[in-house]
Amino acid sequence: MDAQEPAHRTLGPHAAKEVTDLLAPVDAELARRYPGDPGTRQPVHTVYVPADAFGAGTVRTWGDEALAALDAHAPDAAALAAAVDLDPALAAEVYPRVRAKLRTEPVEDLRIDFEDGYGVRPDTEEDADALRAARLVAEACADPDPARVPARLGIRIKCMEAAVRDRGIRTLDLFLTALLDAAPALPGRLALTLPKVTYVPQVTAMARLLDTFEEARGLAPGAIGFEIQVETAQAVLGPDGAATVARMIDAGQGRVTALHYGTFDYSAALGVSAAHQAPDHPAADHAKAVMQLAAAGTGVRLSDGSTNVLPVGPTARVHAAWHLHHRLVSRALARAYYQGWDMHPAHLPTRYAAVYAFYRADWQRTADRLAAYAARAGGDVLDEPATARALAGHLLRGADCEALGMDEITTRSGLDRETLEAFAGRRGSQVSPSTEG
Repeated sequence: MDAQEPAHRTLGPHAAKEVTDLLAPVDAELARRYPGDPGTRQPVHTVYVPADAFGAGTVRTWGDEALAALDAHAPDAAALAAAVDLDPALAAEVYPRVRAKLRTEPVEDLRIDFEDGYGVRPDTEEDADALRAARLVAEACADPDPARVPARLGIRIKCMEAAVRDRGIRTLDLFLTALLDAAPALPGRLALTLPKVTYVPQVTAMARLLDTFEEARGLAPGAIGFEIQVETAQAVLGPDGAATVARMIDAGQGRVTALHYGTFDYSAALGVSAAHQAPDHPAADHAKAVMQLAAAGTGVRLSDGSTNVLPVGPTARVHAAWHLHHRLVSRALARAYYQGWDMHPAHLPTRYAAVYAFYRADWQRTADRLAAYAARAGGDVLDEPATARALAGHLLRGADCEALGMDEITTRSGLDRETLEAFAGRRGSQVSPSTEG
């Protein structure tokens, strides 16, 4: 065929336009429901502290107690490797990074708890604690030293069940009102958690409360997001057989930021005996798999639950608890649950040890595969765009939590952070990654 001769076609331009018009509502629906990764850092964990116990020094205290636990029970990399069954060479890389993290940013995400960890108190007492929490959060956000202030910080209110609903709404109102009275603007690191969600209208109610608050305070619509805790059977599977959690995300009208699995409430709701209530129980795996499917592509993050086995007491007992915690965190990471709950300061060493080992174990191969994909240089693995997104996302999460340094990633791969974010499909990326040589 002559190079100048136009290619012969059967379908005219009108055919493509008809299809485009037909699929326009689908395109809009996909963009609304599945916007992709928000492009922000996801904490590796969440710490809950009862509202009456939280203070300006809480984060630093947790870091100091975690370091003390390391000093007492794993004073060097070899001891930690033996305690949690970690490869000694990998432990040598991880151990100093864990110690540095506990000094500079011991807690990445913290919730001041007005729910189970706080209990039912007289109104005057909870009112005072809500106002005090608002003042402390405002002060922390004004001087965000990561050694003292988490990257995410907020409150967990009581749930929307009838017995405690009014109290939860009152605490939410008092906290947000006092926070905005004390802060020049809504803190970007603010996080709100709604527990024990059972029915979709409870999510709708939370969203409407925030609509009303934003309008009254002159905030942009949708400025305040919230997390949903999945702690009941009905949140996973509704009476009609539908995956309720997917409907809950939709009911949040773009406000739902995360789904947090509640290990013990959910297990108890299914009749799992106390001795077997754990994040790796088959019932837990099923619930989290449904959550994962519901959240895929929506930009809503997932968080695993916690273990209640605390690393306290003599060294043998601490090591047993550390071994369990390290295994559970590693297991969750392999299943793409990149966040979890930590119940005690001595959980922090194994949280970061597991997270750092996960990212450092294969980061060089990951960087090499992505570099080869970017250069179309081939190699022993033929990767596709979806895999490139996963490779880039893995490296970025490792950098976000300081398991990896951007300098070493760039040196190895030849790709800077902006290019990694484009490959990962993070929302707001300004670069379209080239896949040409």
